[in-house]
Amino acid sequence: MSQGIVTYIIIGITAITSFSAFSNVDMLNRLIFYPVDIKNKNEWWRFITHGFIHADIQHLIFNMLTLYFFGRQIEITFEYLFGNPFVYPVFYLSALMFASAPSYGKHKDDNYYRSLGASGAIAAVLFATILFDPWQTLMLNFFIPIPALLFAVGYVVYSTYMSKKGGDNIGHDAHLWGAVYGLVFPIVFKPHLISYFLEQLKHPRFFN
Repeated sequence: MSQGIVTYIIIGITAITSFSAFSNVDMLNRLIFYPVDIKNKNEWWRFITHGFIHADIQHLIFNMLTLYFFGRQIEITFEYLFGNPFVYPVFYLSALMFASAPSYGKHKDDNYYRSLGASGAIAAVLFATILFDPWQTLMLNFFIPIPALLFAVGYVVYSTYMSKKGGDNIGHDAHLWGAVYGLVFPIVFKPHLISYFLEQLKHPRFFN
């Protein structure tokens, strides 16, 4: 059974690629999510490659720490649930694409819009863990304990509001749709998870 090997590999590749792109503008421009070039030049790889570069070290560390804490858990759970170690990497990569699709629709003719970072896939991983354990304790900003279900509601409300408001140079659309994907992906293949989730909701626990 997997012990989080794929998660470690993703973290390693992302770290190496991100650090390389910090000092290589040509590489950054080649990998970044740029809807205009996707549309006009068929550079579809950008739907995935943007998730392996980051704006700065803080951005990289925050995403990779979150992936480290929750990715291993989902990797092991998915292998147990699906009986296949390849489902998790497919989930992660497809989450990058799914989370970026709305931004592509909005900005495919916008020469000034570009985005980067793994946040969409990270949101998918995090919300998949909430599907399996909605009452787990999450550490907001790594030190404030909060029930996962409460965090999820606040996350969706905030991301929806900020997506409509805009103006802060953060990809709230990717955050929102990544979160949605994290819930939908497992349920599509294992519909019984809906009943499992609802049953979990009947047994609240706090800060255990």
